[in-house]
Amino acid sequence: METLTVHKVLSVRPVGTRAVLAELPGTQEVLALQTLLLESPLPGQVDVLAAAQTVMVRADSPAAARRMGALLLELDLTARAKQDGGLVFIDTVYDGEDLAEVGRLTGLGAEGVIKAHTGQVWTVAFAGFAPGFGYMVGENQTLEVPRRSSPRTAVPAGSVALAGNYSAVYPRRSPGGWQLIGRTGARMWDLDRAEPALASPGHRVQFRAVREVVTMAPEPAASEAAPAAGTPEGLPGQETRSGLRVVSPGLQSLIQDLGRHGHSALGVSAAGALDRASLRRANRLVGNGSSAAAIESVAGGLRVQAVGDQVLAVAGAPSTLTIDSPPDAEPDAESGEGYDAGKPARQRIVPMATPFALLDGEILTLGAPESGFRSYLAVRGGVDTAPVLGSRSTDTMSGIGPAPLAAGQLLASGDVTESGVVGSPELQPDFPGDAVTVLDIVPGPRADWFDQAAMDSLCGQDWVVKPQSNRVGMRLDGTPLQRSRQGELPSEGTVAGAIQVPPEGLPVLFLADHPITGGYPVIGVVVDHQLDLAAQVPIGGSIRFRVVPEEASAEPAAPEQASAVQTSPEQTSQEK
Repeated sequence: METLTVHKVLSVRPVGTRAVLAELPGTQEVLALQTLLLESPLPGQVDVLAAAQTVMVRADSPAAARRMGALLLELDLTARAKQDGGLVFIDTVYDGEDLAEVGRLTGLGAEGVIKAHTGQVWTVAFAGFAPGFGYMVGENQTLEVPRRSSPRTAVPAGSVALAGNYSAVYPRRSPGGWQLIGRTGARMWDLDRAEPALASPGHRVQFRAVREVVTMAPEPAASEAAPAAGTPEGLPGQETRSGLRVVSPGLQSLIQDLGRHGHSALGVSAAGALDRASLRRANRLVGNGSSAAAIESVAGGLRVQAVGDQVLAVAGAPSTLTIDSPPDAEPDAESGEGYDAGKPARQRIVPMATPFALLDGEILTLGAPESGFRSYLAVRGGVDTAPVLGSRSTDTMSGIGPAPLAAGQLLASGDVTESGVVGSPELQPDFPGDAVTVLDIVPGPRADWFDQAAMDSLCGQDWVVKPQSNRVGMRLDGTPLQRSRQGELPSEGTVAGAIQVPPEGLPVLFLADHPITGGYPVIGVVVDHQLDLAAQVPIGGSIRFRVVPEEASAEPAAPEQASAVQTSPEQTSQEK
């Protein structure tokens, strides 16, 4: 009598406070669990991300995440995953730079590789790395090859590649270490389609060898990858809209709201404001909905001019807010400069976290932060720009959303209001300054790749934020951490707040624009409600991590009122 094998989740690991990672025996179980969770979501489930041997489930609260562990372990995955995503044909010219090397590694020769690649149906198991990049598994292991020992700095869009047991097509020009065997003109990612990804998880793919392919249209430059958030003022035939004209964007200014959630299966991260509490506060002060789009600006220097009377508020990193009101003269249309030198402008200072009027023609300047790093400027009605996948946020890693703000750009104000009146002035929390900022972390999901000495080193030193940091992640400098386990970690889902440790041992703290999957072990994850605080630590600032027990990691009732937990340099020295 044949015994039926019941397939189950092997184990469940916490990923911070709002996600769990289910480990599975193989790809078929991964696909089966993904299918089951998409058809019958668990209580509190907000997103599912399948990877090589894991499925990450994001929850709407820490309590829901804690309950998910037991529920996942009880699921029966015996039923095979449904392959109902449709069949996609991809015409490919097999002339890749690594085709001969793959033929040597597999023993098939170049012609044998082409025959093996086109002679089987591939299934998109999961997405990652970039929007439209699908990890495809074949029907056999014939083409299993390692990644290149030295990754390329630039892989052309449309490159067909192999690595491990997977095949994939690079949707855009990007760095990469996969073996290139061919090229295609198929657009793997196109936001103009109803379904942007040509092949998403569950789709089956059949590669077809051809002599020529239709050449892809040139990929737009990074600054043109998405429509600008607004239009230049005064275009012929267009009526000038009420809003804000950018005089100077400062170091970097972006449009952000609360992000685009639930698109992990497409390889798209949430993005959104890094300091969510400050965005909510600025919107609340001008009477907007909490998720209205606003301007996130780094390190001061942003200057905007009112086109029509506007109601504004600035929250986040405290700085001097100066309004210049020229008595008569108009500024130059392009530069915003050129007031009549004989008639000095009137000037006034307005407070942070307080609604104020910016009258037509007046210019607001955000000074350098006294502490913290990021400021949020909200305009009543929100910034009106076209949403992409349900959000107006700029994703700096994928290029999705509005381009960074530029001088001369007009940001039209919208109608995303919740109240007919503005809010009362609010007190802001403390922001990181010269003192060391302490961030609470939950160990794992790959803390077992490190011994106790490495964990002690992580939490026993002050990490300095390096200049290479950005919205993707904060690169930290200090004494490198040593792994206790060697080898490669199969790609798996990750979250904002994850502390990933590359081979050189210097941690990277992921922020909102992080890649949705990663192949380096995550030693710990910053608790979700302290991500706002982490985003306000400036370049050159210091961070210390502190492990907290699960029961102590609960979120406060009002996250926007949480204050910075800091220690003075003198206290830190004494602790050492």
